[in-house]
Amino acid sequence: MTHKKSPLNRYLVTRDKPVVLAKRDPDETRAFPVGKGEGKHLMRKLTLRLEVLQELLHAGQKHRFLVIFQGMDTSGKDGTIKHVFSGVDPMGVRVAAFKTPTEEERQHDFLWRIEKELPRPGEIVLFNRSHYEDVLIVRVDGLAPEEEWSKRYDLINEFEKRLAGEGVTILKFFLNIDPVEQKERLQSRLDDPTKRWKFSPDDLQDRKLWPQYIQAYQDVLNRTSFPWAPWYIVPANRKWYRNLVVSAVIVETLERLSLKYPKLPFDPRKVEIE
Repeated sequence: MTHKKSPLNRYLVTRDKPVVLAKRDPDETRAFPVGKGEGKHLMRKLTLRLEVLQELLHAGQKHRFLVIFQGMDTSGKDGTIKHVFSGVDPMGVRVAAFKTPTEEERQHDFLWRIEKELPRPGEIVLFNRSHYEDVLIVRVDGLAPEEEWSKRYDLINEFEKRLAGEGVTILKFFLNIDPVEQKERLQSRLDDPTKRWKFSPDDLQDRKLWPQYIQAYQDVLNRTSFPWAPWYIVPANRKWYRNLVVSAVIVETLERLSLKYPKLPFDPRKVEIE
């Protein structure tokens, strides 16, 4: 979580303030009231700091860091990962993308494939979609009865609390865009030959179910945000601001881990290289 006085707390989902997504403006920039140019300047500073912190995390081999990205199609999960982590050492960062379960994965409970991708000591793992698909798409598309998916909220909360108890730092980001912005981004994919591969007719079917998805996301945010695994609702219509907020939350969280290089088991001053 962010510091008590952090301006980023405006995006933190807390138990005492129920989320109503219709009241969350995906265009607002209040945590960083600057223009795009100054925002990108701040982003460069955060990128450099994240590079240092990630190296300390990797060198220490002590902490485990999990970042979860969720959002409607075109909300920018791929783009956020690309820009926020552009300066880190790929040896210590890994992306796991969760698409339609394979036949093998269907033979196990819904958390089985998630367990396999969890971060190891010193590693940052980024989930592009996650176990939350099993209370989102499964719910909206009717892939399981309500009596089945509704039980998963508690299972997810227990799972994440266990991970936190085992030393995993968890951050969860919902990238919030509106239907108008999504339409523009989908059209952009169709218009650009280099982006058409990202477009799927299924995106249009999901777009028709926008209200149902928003309700499902709202329930997720209200039922699964806790101090040990907090959700942040990130205004994502402006890509530069989305990246800035996510980067700032991650840097603030890593700073509080008081990361240090490990103590060496020898005195480097006494080592002679012939």
